[in-house]
Amino acid sequence: MQRRFSVQVCPHFLPPHVFTPLKQIGFSSRNFHVRISSSVNAIVPVILWIAIKLSRVSDEDDEEELYSEMRPDLSNKRRSGGFLFRKLTVKSVIVNILQRLSVRLHSCRLPRVHGAAQLTSGLNIPTQRKLNRRELLCSNMSLYSFGLEPLSCHAWNKDRTQIAISPNSSLVNIYQKKEKEWIKIHELKEHSGRITGIDWAPDSNRIVTCASDRNAYVWTLKDGVWKPTLVLVRINRAATCVKWSPQENKFALGSGAKLISVCYFEKENDWWLSKHIKKGICSTVLSLDWHPNNILLAAGSADLHCRVFSTYIKEIEDKPGPTPWGAKMPFGEMLLENKDCGGWVHSIAFSPSGDALAWVSHNSSISVADATQGKEVTQLTTEHLPMLSVLYISETEIVAAGHDCCPHQFSYKGPGKLEFVRKLGIAKQSSKNSVSAMQHFRNLDKKAKTDEEDNELNTLHQNSITQLCVVEGNKVKVEKFSSVSLDGSMVLWEFKP
Repeated sequence: MQRRFSVQVCPHFLPPHVFTPLKQIGFSSRNFHVRISSSVNAIVPVILWIAIKLSRVSDEDDEEELYSEMRPDLSNKRRSGGFLFRKLTVKSVIVNILQRLSVRLHSCRLPRVHGAAQLTSGLNIPTQRKLNRRELLCSNMSLYSFGLEPLSCHAWNKDRTQIAISPNSSLVNIYQKKEKEWIKIHELKEHSGRITGIDWAPDSNRIVTCASDRNAYVWTLKDGVWKPTLVLVRINRAATCVKWSPQENKFALGSGAKLISVCYFEKENDWWLSKHIKKGICSTVLSLDWHPNNILLAAGSADLHCRVFSTYIKEIEDKPGPTPWGAKMPFGEMLLENKDCGGWVHSIAFSPSGDALAWVSHNSSISVADATQGKEVTQLTTEHLPMLSVLYISETEIVAAGHDCCPHQFSYKGPGKLEFVRKLGIAKQSSKNSVSAMQHFRNLDKKAKTDEEDNELNTLHQNSITQLCVVEGNKVKVEKFSSVSLDGSMVLWEFKP
């Protein structure tokens, strides 16, 4: 896989206290530019060279020899720009560079490089490295990295062979699995703001996206190219979340405009229109989920409220029958309003039958409203960090995840019977691993020692989980689900009760 990097060093912009140590390890006094490009193969020698520089006692002869050995990989061309170094030591400068490149090195097999054996002498660096931060406790999990950028949201196609991911930017990347790797095959770029929501309709194969630019697009695949259609959502604040309805004839979009846009396609004019639900909403809508009957819509917002609305649109659907949530269902009718959520409602989900509704709030609580029991709400305040996503994996089992970096399983068996079951994906400590190059010189710089210091979490994800999605099965019995995180990785979880 081709990757491109650029590192620029312009000594004329450096103060003397920074340039002097740079000069001592081989940088010349003239304007010097280092460019690393084309592949990972070009990165590895530079990383190894820098690591050895900082792990050896300063010796001008050795340094000059190493510098000469690496000189063919470097370019001497003048270019404008460069890093502006302030009061930094040379080691901290190199640390910053290696922190950007180390994940690339760790996320792939270390390629064979000419002279690598000589360069690595004296350092305990493994010749191969798989993306495996810990020895897994179970073999029913798979970890994949999609780069350094946080993953804000994702969605799967019908047969789960493709995944749409937003790397916390205005782009949506579509990957296809080939053997054990994910290959990018499409890039959706129409938004001008950060993507905040993605949903992929399984039957119609349409993708809907929303972003902070206050727009939503419906993407259709034509002749191998994804083409966008702008939706008239009529909002003046950022869009925050979006969800297709079960029948895929409409979708709901939440926003910071204190309203919900229910969008549907009008065949006569060949465009997407929207109707607004505003009743009672006093702040940003953070989460949405559809009832299985395609009519009811649950919404969680930043005003600490959880609500259920009717989205019946007579132009496109038949009149709905009564449900445990209510019988009268004109458009915009509010069938549930819970005012005691305790915090921002980050995520919300209907049970497979639609008779129960679960949500997670910013006060580290999870709540369930049971429509068959008079809409009674059971709330469990946990000792964990706040959860950001919730998912039903069966009628009685719930999985939620967030700032604790691992999914939590809960069980609901009736009013007052909401219990925490277990944490998923906690890895056991592995035996002492080889010290990585970056950790080697980081310890030298900070503690004047080379002992390995392991600051990794004992979870697969190393940062907050942002979203959970079903991968195999349905809500009645989920066999596998996925999670994406701010650490740029995705994990596939096989659920075994």
